[in-house]
Amino acid sequence: MWQDVRALNATANGLIALVVLALVASGVWWVSQRPMFTLRSVRVESMYDIELKRVNELTLRAGVIGKFKGNFFTTNLEQVRTAFESVPWVRRATVRREWPDQLIVAIEEHEPLGTWGEDGRLLSVKGDVFTANLAEADDEHPLPQFEGPEGSEKDVLARFAQLRSWFAPVKLTPEALSLSSRYAWTVKLDNGMQVALGREQDHDTMRERVQRLVKIYPQLAARVPDIETIDMRYQNGLALAAASVKIGKDGKLVAKPALNASKNKNTQTSSKANNTTRASTQH
Repeated sequence: MWQDVRALNATANGLIALVVLALVASGVWWVSQRPMFTLRSVRVESMYDIELKRVNELTLRAGVIGKFKGNFFTTNLEQVRTAFESVPWVRRATVRREWPDQLIVAIEEHEPLGTWGEDGRLLSVKGDVFTANLAEADDEHPLPQFEGPEGSEKDVLARFAQLRSWFAPVKLTPEALSLSSRYAWTVKLDNGMQVALGREQDHDTMRERVQRLVKIYPQLAARVPDIETIDMRYQNGLALAAASVKIGKDGKLVAKPALNASKNKNTQTSSKANNTTRASTQH
C-alpha cells in the first residue's frame, strides 16, 4: 500500500475531507450557539385569521415557553407544538421558525357546541371531546347536553344537526340528545318535552319517526297541555305522558281544569304528581 501512490492520495484526500467536514460542523455549531440566535419571542396567531376568543396570548406563552429548550436552530418544533396543544381550548397548533430569533405559533381553538356526559367535558362543533372551563364555554348562551358511548361523538353531532332541521317546522329546538349503550336515541326539546326515538333500524327510521311526530304535534299541543314525554317507538302510533290531563269516558284526552289559586303550593305539587296520566294515541 505504501508503494501505491494512488491509494495514498485517495486516503489523504479522504482524511482531509473528514477534517474539513469536522471543522465546518464545529463552525456551524459554534455560530448556532451565539446569543444572537437565542429565542427572544414567540408570536401566537389564529390559524384561520379568526379572532381567538378563549385563548389568551400572554397567558398561553407564559404557561408554555418554560416547557421547551433550545435556540432558533435547536428547539424541537414537535415538542413546542405538543406543549401548545396541551393547553385548554387549543384544538391544533402549527409551529414555524422566523429568522433570526422568533417562533410563530398558529392556533386553532375548540368551538364548543355543548357538554358531553356527566364529567364536565365539552363537545366541539367538529365532534371533538375536550376538557376546559365550563364557565368560559356558556358565557353567551346555555349549551346543549350530549351523551353517548365512547367513539359515538361524531354520530351524535350529525344526529343533532338532523334533529334541528326535522323539528324546525313546528318551531322546536333540541337542547339535549342522548345515545344509550344500546344505541337508542332520546331527544329533549326546548319546550321541556322528551322524545324517545328508539334504535335506528334502517337509514330512514329516525327521520320517519320525527316526521310522524311533527305532523301530529300541533293537534297534540292543542289538546294536551304540558306534555312531558312522547314515545315514538310504535310503528303506527305513539305513547305520551302529560301532567294535568285525564282520559274521558269516550276515550278521548281531556285537559283537567286548573287548580284553585287559593290552594297552597304543596297541594298543587301533590296534585300534579298524582295526576300524571299516560295515554296511547293511534292515528
